[in-house]
Amino acid sequence: MHHNQKADSPSGTCIKTAEMIEEYPKKFNQNLVKESESLKGVRGGVRDSGINIHSVRLPGLLAHQLVIMGSPGETYTIKHDTIDRKAYMPGVLQAIKKIGNYETLVYGLEKLIF
Repeated sequence: MHHNQKADSPSGTCIKTAEMIEEYPKKFNQNLVKESESLKGVRGGVRDSGINIHSVRLPGLLAHQLVIMGSPGETYTIKHDTIDRKAYMPGVLQAIKKIGNYETLVYGLEKLIF
């Protein structure tokens, strides 16, 4: 979920999260019945692995991510909320200090801040 001025949908963070989940050798949504949608897309975009992705863009939001997994009788939820852009600054500043040590493209802040 992001503010309504964010152009991309789903976000790069959402796609990367789905890719990381897909690294585990499990079939997703394998026991679902044949689906029927009366309004196309209401169950979200579906990746080849079967993971559904939903993107929400609303005024008043900044950046939020919600991952919900479930099996019969239970759900597991991981949630992250960014309510102020200042939350990104410590990691950005740390990455700026280290980026000069690299001569090639670096993908992922985790390579620069850990």
